[in-house]
Amino acid sequence: MSHQEHKAHGPASVACFVLTVSDTRTPDTDTSGRAIRELLAAAGHSVTAHAIVRDDPAQVRDQVLAHCRDAATQVIITTGGTGITSRDGTYEAVDGLLEKRLNGFGELFRVLSFQEIGSAAMMSRATAGTVEGKVIFALPGSENAVRLAMTRLIIPELAHVVQQVSK
Repeated sequence: MSHQEHKAHGPASVACFVLTVSDTRTPDTDTSGRAIRELLAAAGHSVTAHAIVRDDPAQVRDQVLAHCRDAATQVIITTGGTGITSRDGTYEAVDGLLEKRLNGFGELFRVLSFQEIGSAAMMSRATAGTVEGKVIFALPGSENAVRLAMTRLIIPELAHVVQQVSK
């Protein structure tokens, strides 16, 4: 079966939970979370819920696990907390939950980022994988980075990834 045939078997619409991880973002200033929701909707996907939590690994982990257990949610997309500052804890929270890692996601994201921002791309710890039959993507907090990941990597493969995880 070709790649296109595989993709054709994916769901037409994927249900996603969007989590913004930030000590400073509010519903009014959460441009990255808003961009994710808008891009998903424009591609025909649905947002089951969205939230903002502080950059605290326990809070991130609790939100991710709660939505992994929500039957209405197929994919969780986080934004923020993937850098290397002392407050960045999303990577640790998500990585500790992953059952299967999609290493290629982070690798491809950093290559695409490098083409746009140069060597600073190495400081992103964007990652993806599966937890309890759900797909999780952990993106940086930058709106430009979010748009890059969503348009070049996530949206083109979202239905296919969900279809593969559901097998």
